[in-house]
Amino acid sequence: MPLFRPLSKNAIPSSMTMHGVEVIKQYVKTLPAKPGVYRMLSAEGEVLYVGKAKSLRNRVPSYTRPEGLTIRLQRMVHLTTSMEFVLTNSEAEALILEATLIKKFQPPYNVLLKDDKAYPYILLTKGALPSRMVIYRGVPKKEGDYFGPFASVSAVHQTLEMFVKSFKLRTCKDTVYRHRKRPCLQYHIKRCTAPCVGKISLEDYDKNVEQVRGFLQGKNRDIQKTLATQMKWASDQLDYEQAAMLRDQIQALNKVQEEHGIRLDQIQETDIIALVKDQGMVVVQVFFFRHGLNYGNQAYFPIHTADASEETVLENFLVQFYLNKPVPKEILVNLPVASNVHAAIEEKAGRKVALTLPQRGEKKPLVSMAEENAREALAVRLAERSSQKKLMEGVQKLFHLEELPERIEVYDNSHHQGKSAYGGMIVADGAGFDKKSYRRFLIKNAKQQSLPQGGDDYAMMEEVLKRRFSNKSLPQPSLVLLDGGKGQLSI
Repeated sequence: MPLFRPLSKNAIPSSMTMHGVEVIKQYVKTLPAKPGVYRMLSAEGEVLYVGKAKSLRNRVPSYTRPEGLTIRLQRMVHLTTSMEFVLTNSEAEALILEATLIKKFQPPYNVLLKDDKAYPYILLTKGALPSRMVIYRGVPKKEGDYFGPFASVSAVHQTLEMFVKSFKLRTCKDTVYRHRKRPCLQYHIKRCTAPCVGKISLEDYDKNVEQVRGFLQGKNRDIQKTLATQMKWASDQLDYEQAAMLRDQIQALNKVQEEHGIRLDQIQETDIIALVKDQGMVVVQVFFFRHGLNYGNQAYFPIHTADASEETVLENFLVQFYLNKPVPKEILVNLPVASNVHAAIEEKAGRKVALTLPQRGEKKPLVSMAEENAREALAVRLAERSSQKKLMEGVQKLFHLEELPERIEVYDNSHHQGKSAYGGMIVADGAGFDKKSYRRFLIKNAKQQSLPQGGDDYAMMEEVLKRRFSNKSLPQPSLVLLDGGKGQLSI
């Protein structure tokens, strides 16, 4: 039999729920009719839920009526032992703060977007030195022109590779460039024109830079026409080497355009976002269009969405998604979005943003395309979850668990000949192994590090588990597996 028996999710005794209700009622008495954000906290200080309200006085009392809440929210109310509030100047500001706190605390009862990555850009630097062409991630800080975001890392690498190979722009760091005395290997394999040592005039090098910049700004037809004219002139002058180089540049531009697929000249800076829900699971498909080119697409699977409406999930997704990303000039969606969400996105961008649900015209098929991609991605994920569910059912049966485990964490320690002691955590959930949630713990106890045979394994396991479970931002597991025996379990 299991060592503990968790409370069933299918029924919440009213007496238990009332404990949280009474706590919330005490706060309601003093709440102002102003916009703000509220946090519900457990007895351990864990943030259970973050919400926002146009009027805190009108919104928070809804949690004192459990009969009108879903089972999931009834559990949340039951676990609530205290609350925290922050007043804001507007509902839009409250939305942004809510998304910020959700990303920070990862509350188990909020709709969560598990996305912390920074999309790659192509950067053409500006400054005293000739422009450098590189892949850039993170907040734009360096001076230059940024092109992106690219949804696929492989796509941005392929694009950069073709431009560097055909237009021979430098990719070296400025410190390396300043200290060059002779051409590097890139010059000898014909991947750079070596402006650092004068193998090409700065004027000719800048022409190559402008051609690449023009293409990335959507002027590819003009660039290709200019290159074709130059190629014919070089051929007429019997300068076949120059003509061949120009031919390769034209072919490279055609190849880049092929890689980006569909081209729409009237779509300059647009994200296309479509949400689809099936069997309690949600997928959001995002396409990036810049300067008429498709820069790729990405599927996202927000969690804790089973009892939330599609519109609510999309609105939560939009605010969380753009919290740490540049906002485009236009966003196309497949579901209606509330005006306060639109206002929050514009406040984040610091300018007007067109957020529309197309009903007709050339933009409608684009949203339909994103929606179809979302359906396909969701079908694949549901098939994977069906297989994973059978595995989880086997775990449930093996350990006599009352419920299907939602998150399993496995721990083990290792060392190398008594040195470099580490603890490791791997995670599996309903979708399979969640590699993004894996953690590695360097054992900090110097005594353990210096002991022969890798130190005291029990003490190492204790350190790892204390550090892991003191991190309230991580979701709680349904099942913990330890490599070892009674000693590891008893600590």
